[in-house]
Amino acid sequence: MNKIISKEHLSDKVAKLVLDAPDIAKSRKPGHFVIVRVEQKGERVPLTIADSDVENGTITLIIQEVGVTSAKLIALNEGDYVLDVVGPLGQATDIHKVGTVLCAGGGVGVAPLYPIVKGFKEAGNKVITVLAARTKDLLILEEEMRKYSDELIVMTDDGSYGQKGLVTAGMEQVMQREKVVESIIIGPAVMMKFAALTTKKYNVPTQASLNTIMVDGTGMCGACRITVGGETKFVCIDGPEFDAHQVDFDQMLQRLNAYKDTEIKEYEAYQASL
Repeated sequence: MNKIISKEHLSDKVAKLVLDAPDIAKSRKPGHFVIVRVEQKGERVPLTIADSDVENGTITLIIQEVGVTSAKLIALNEGDYVLDVVGPLGQATDIHKVGTVLCAGGGVGVAPLYPIVKGFKEAGNKVITVLAARTKDLLILEEEMRKYSDELIVMTDDGSYGQKGLVTAGMEQVMQREKVVESIIIGPAVMMKFAALTTKKYNVPTQASLNTIMVDGTGMCGACRITVGGETKFVCIDGPEFDAHQVDFDQMLQRLNAYKDTEIKEYEAYQASL
């Protein structure tokens, strides 16, 4: 069991939990995720590790309430325990010194992007970060990102903060004015699809983290099958990061919607039982 050391609400449906997990904190790298189980008969859910503190033996998870398990997890408080936390899992991000790196995150995808931004900056790169959210209230980790970014651009759909527009508009501003060597994109699948099309126009190699499609996290369930460059890959064991210009995002979007109706019904039933 893993104790919740602290809890902070970042927005109405997003919370940051710091968990006691010393072994995971020691070996975790940017890009890694954990499998979390809230209760004995609960489902296993994969969550990217947003940060870690080796000295204090903790890891940080940022959770968005989208279904029953995430709702139960967010309902826990400081001092409560999570039944299981297993990891680190997945392939770590390939972080190296390359020059100018463009990092773009949308929504709660900003959370797994944070350790990557930090890693590339600490490796000696120039890091330009573009954060996107529907409104100012849904923007997360702005100050943390600013600390490790040479430049930070904020885009909001409604123009309530930063610049009005989509993440792709902010990305194009950067690529039009300077040479970007590599790009990392994390967010909703549809956002990553169009972000990848944007970087492809400028011939910028791009990695996309596809963690949102994972279920079991061990390669056993097959739910995270995707096509990359015409080959079948499993996000949880082969990724979660892939060449964004080779990912079949249309197929991924179809797969993400496969259980949507069932998930909505289960979530509504859970809310009604409270």
